[in-house]
Amino acid sequence: MVGKDSLDAEKIKANLNTRRIGGEVLVYDETPSTNDVAARYAKDKGNDGLVILAEQQTAGRGRGGAKWYSGRGDSILCSILLTDSKLGGELLSLTCAVAVAEGLDKPGGKQVRIKWPNDIILNGKKVGGILLESGMSDTNKFYVIGIGVNCHQKKGSFGAELEPVATSIDIESNRFVDRVSLIKRILVSIDRWLEVADKDSKKVMECWHRLSVQLGHRVTLIFNGRRFTGNCISMDAEKGLIVQLDSGGVRMFDAAHTSVERTGNFRAGNGE
Repeated sequence: MVGKDSLDAEKIKANLNTRRIGGEVLVYDETPSTNDVAARYAKDKGNDGLVILAEQQTAGRGRGGAKWYSGRGDSILCSILLTDSKLGGELLSLTCAVAVAEGLDKPGGKQVRIKWPNDIILNGKKVGGILLESGMSDTNKFYVIGIGVNCHQKKGSFGAELEPVATSIDIESNRFVDRVSLIKRILVSIDRWLEVADKDSKKVMECWHRLSVQLGHRVTLIFNGRRFTGNCISMDAEKGLIVQLDSGGVRMFDAAHTSVERTGNFRAGNGE
């Protein structure tokens, strides 16, 4: 049920300090998928930076066709259209993860972290995710950045399977977060980090390394149906996660063909 922070396009655009993102914002009460709506606007390159939001999705999705569940008005369900991007898909995905983590700030004083390839982690649990999709419109390649952030879910909202690994901003901050303000922070952060990535991708990678829950830790990955285990030692902006394998050798895993095996809660490194 939509509450006192119902989404309002004019409020979101008001005093939005961005250059590229959010010049136009469309809000739907309900739609199958905000990513699909955004893609329909890709024919016009003038729609670069268009933001699509919904109070509820009836066919929301995550990576690999997984379903994204959210009650009406409980989450940020957002898609951003880029009709022109100098960044490749891998770097763009990393940039968006860094931007969303920064935009969420520190709910309840807890640092928001990143779990490659697309999860946003808070207090060891998933609070959000990013789904980057691409397509062609005539001869132009476009990207849609799908962002989902759990906001108003309460303890017990996720069901028995997801309860141990999922959380929301309200749970971790112990207060009711205003989604309009939160969306504006995320859009400003994405706008800034896209500009940073265009100029100096090393800065994106430095921040990603600092926020990663996997760097320096053991990971188990599923790549094209095969299982690989080892220590995560770095990240390449174009080729993906770099892992020192238990079986010997170092291998890179790209996000398009790789998933991370779930091992329960993720402990934030660096003493957090």
